[in-house]
Amino acid sequence: METPIRLSGLARRFISDGLLTEENAQAAQQQAKESKQAFVSYLVNQQILGSKEIAASASQEFGVPLFDLSTMNMELSATSLIDEKLVRQHNALPLYQHGSRLYVAISDPTNLSALDAFQFNSSLATQPILVDEVQLSTTIEQALDTSANQIDEFKDEEFNDLEMGPDDDEQDDSNASGKDIDETPIVRFIQGILTTAIKAGASDIHFEPYEKVYRIRTRIDGMLHEVKTAPISTAGRISARLKVLSRLNIAERRVPQDGRMRLKLSKTKTIDFRVNTCPTLFGEKIVLRILDPTSAQLGIDVLGYEEDQKKIFMEIMHQPYGMVLVTGPTGSGKTVSLYTALNILNTDDRNISTAEDPAEISLAGINQVNVNPTVGLTFSAALKAFLRQDPDIIMVGEIRDLETAEISIKAAQTGHMVFSTLHTNDAPQTLTRLANMGVPPFNIASAVSLIIAQRLGRRLCGNCKIREDLSADTLLEEGFSQAKIDEGLTIYKAVGCESCTQGYKGRVGIYQVMPISEAMGRIIMDGGNSMELGDQAKVEGIADLRESGLKKVAAGLTSLEELNRVIKE
Repeated sequence: METPIRLSGLARRFISDGLLTEENAQAAQQQAKESKQAFVSYLVNQQILGSKEIAASASQEFGVPLFDLSTMNMELSATSLIDEKLVRQHNALPLYQHGSRLYVAISDPTNLSALDAFQFNSSLATQPILVDEVQLSTTIEQALDTSANQIDEFKDEEFNDLEMGPDDDEQDDSNASGKDIDETPIVRFIQGILTTAIKAGASDIHFEPYEKVYRIRTRIDGMLHEVKTAPISTAGRISARLKVLSRLNIAERRVPQDGRMRLKLSKTKTIDFRVNTCPTLFGEKIVLRILDPTSAQLGIDVLGYEEDQKKIFMEIMHQPYGMVLVTGPTGSGKTVSLYTALNILNTDDRNISTAEDPAEISLAGINQVNVNPTVGLTFSAALKAFLRQDPDIIMVGEIRDLETAEISIKAAQTGHMVFSTLHTNDAPQTLTRLANMGVPPFNIASAVSLIIAQRLGRRLCGNCKIREDLSADTLLEEGFSQAKIDEGLTIYKAVGCESCTQGYKGRVGIYQVMPISEAMGRIIMDGGNSMELGDQAKVEGIADLRESGLKKVAAGLTSLEELNRVIKE
């Protein structure tokens, strides 16, 4: 005779409440086990008992109130913490996390296999919350659909899975084991963050661990915005996954690391990410720089140069020799300006080489070198090699020291066009910075052909910007001329709408384009300072950054508030 199956406490409750006979309870529990269903799910699916009857009995049995799932905002649920397969398999739903505890909606609190599986998958202690079975099944579908839509809304752009970075042969094999880790919810979460950032036009993504929360921010139009917070318990898994994708050493958490990874948008377009990790008090902060190759192919017309500035830039970049320096703070668009010039000059009859740290965007037809000081491949070493390779045009990512400056100037004096960057506040200060490095004034005056200082300001949204009424005295104080005010000057301010971010959408370049004239050369030779050079630039009609920015304000492209943010008096 077959041994009767041991009845659960809930089954005995159904018997005592007169909902089932002992024989029916035995049979139902046995059938549920054989069909690999939860006991309560089997009763409801086979219409043996109603979900409300089951919920009422379970509430009495366990002495806990019944939770109404219709009051829960499923967009805030913790479904990203648990694999979708486990949610469907156990018919249980992670609702929210509080500290190290995960609260799980379940119709049968005796279903310990579900609670154990969720605890193992999330590394959190699980706490059951009693809910109606039918309501639970419906809510699970809604929650999973909401979670999936956060990723699926980008399907029209044909996002595929993330691919590894290109430098596989240079990485440590210690990462190999990381590829086999099952991190499906984390993979979906990261891919959702990346695709959302790309769609929003972000330039950087910050993954930041703190004591009690894991914050994710994106930089859009130069400003950081918080887009997501995650439980701090997920920090280790998120950073490990990002490091695996970037081919970094996941076992090394004590020192910063640099890597790259790639997201394929379609069969013809990919986005690269430059990845940097930095150890902090509560884990590794990871910053991703989004490298869109199309930004180097925008063309000079969309960068924001005034017509006279564009004409000067085009004329000098086509000269057979000389030096063009682009200056400005980090994130001011210097790299895009240089890449735009290289794209214009990239023809079959020119040999172009670049030394960068690192090369952010791959340009076909241009020889790009990543400097690596740890093996002796510095900017100066790369430049020396370039000069032996019959170059026409050389681009140096940044002039950081006297040796690099001297080799660059020598190249400009010996029949090569050289492009590079410096970190100074405006164009006149660039010349004095070179002199302070130790470059002889004669070499500066004879080699440097053009200096471009630039900033990036947020562009006003065309849908919601409104006129800003300011007094004539205020406009004069801001730098507008009386003649411009008398013409009927109209300026605008930011408002904000659904199609923009805080009243701004995109960015516009603000430039000071200063060709080095004979008069400026004499000032340099005589040991003049940046103030004297600035005065000479004004005599020659060269607009400084403030004057160029005021033109953008008068044209309705940006606001006075934004101009004052990016350009100080």
